[in-house]
Amino acid sequence: MTDYTTVSRQACDEFVEKRSRFIGYCAPVTTQEQALEFIEKIKSKHWDAKHNVYAYILREGGVKRYSDDGEPQGTAGVPVLEVMQKMGITDVVVVVTRYFGGILLGAGGLVRAYSHGAKIAVEAACPAVMQLCDNCELKCSYNQYGRVSSVVLNGGGVVDDSAFTDEVEIKFHTKKGSLDKINKELAAATCGEVQAVSADESYYMQKI
Repeated sequence: MTDYTTVSRQACDEFVEKRSRFIGYCAPVTTQEQALEFIEKIKSKHWDAKHNVYAYILREGGVKRYSDDGEPQGTAGVPVLEVMQKMGITDVVVVVTRYFGGILLGAGGLVRAYSHGAKIAVEAACPAVMQLCDNCELKCSYNQYGRVSSVVLNGGGVVDDSAFTDEVEIKFHTKKGSLDKINKELAAATCGEVQAVSADESYYMQKI
């Protein structure tokens, strides 16, 4: 699998259930150290909360971790993790903080509350697809520039940089597998004089 879904930013959202206040936090991370650092930051911020339940999923190594943080086993951390898995996200950490309101929610109520806290936190953090792309470059004459730019853009390419000297150099990225089609169109538009080459590859975020 080349493309994957993560979140684009750190965010939070909250709700109240039977006087208990639930605050869901979500952030993009790429390592276990980053995930644990975020968890500790939230715990420090809400040191007076009854529970700071968390879960995180990392793409590298397929790491999945969770904690009920004092809630009955299986009613907090697992539901948070399951929400993340159902939403298909990775390289993400979620913390759901609970300020107890004095009314017991029961096992089913806790599962629903922590699941909802995780869901609204992830939604607030804006899920996004990380798409593996070729970083490409080409050179053309000034007379060819208009046609060449149109071909690149119409083929799904995104221009990252253009340099204008004695000729025009265009750097762009495009989804893996798209370069061959773009080069066929470039050849047709320039009588075979212009061809793009892939320099390397990297991930680019595509909002869902």
